[in-house]
Amino acid sequence: MALKPHHHLRRSIRLRGYDYAQDGAYFVTICTHSHACLLGNVVDGEMHVNEVGRIVRDEWLRTGTLRSHVRVLPQEFVIMPNHVHGIVWLLDGDASGEATNANPAGPRRHSLGAILAGFKAASTRHVNIQRAMPGTPVWQRSYYEHIIRNHESLDDIRRYIVENPVRWTFDRENPSRVWRGERW
Repeated sequence: MALKPHHHLRRSIRLRGYDYAQDGAYFVTICTHSHACLLGNVVDGEMHVNEVGRIVRDEWLRTGTLRSHVRVLPQEFVIMPNHVHGIVWLLDGDASGEATNANPAGPRRHSLGAILAGFKAASTRHVNIQRAMPGTPVWQRSYYEHIIRNHESLDDIRRYIVENPVRWTFDRENPSRVWRGERW
C-alpha cells in the first residue's frame, strides 16, 4: 500500500517560529482518545477521579520530578472526565545547549512537545497495564496549548483550572452537556 503523504499532514496549531523549548509558562489541554470519559466523573461540580485518573495525576506530577527544567504544580492542574488542563513551567528549557534534535521526526529535546509526549507515553503505559489493555490509545493525538505571556493571563488561567469542574455541565468536552434542556 502506497503512503499518501497529504493524508498524514495536519495543520499545526502551534505559533509559527516560536521556540517551545524556551523558558515560560504554557497552559495545556490534553484530551482522551475519542473524548472517552476515562478519568472519573463530576458530581455536583466536584471531580471524582477513578483509578485511571489517579494514574494520570501521578504521572503529571512525576513530570516535574523527572525533569529538572520542568515545574508542574498540583494547584495548576485539573483532571476532568475526558481531558486534563495544566500549566507547564519550563525553566532553563534548553539547558543542554543542543540546537538540534537527535530525532528530527519527533519533538525537540526539552521542548513542551517532548515533555507532553513523555507524559502521554508514561501515563498510557501505566493506564493500559491497570486496564489490562496493552496498545490501546488513551490520549488524542497532539494537544492544545496557550503561551502565558503575563500575570493577568496566568491568574485567569489558574482560576479557569480551579473552576473547571463546576462548569462541566456546559463544557464543550462534556459529551452529555445540555443547553436549555436540549443537547448542543
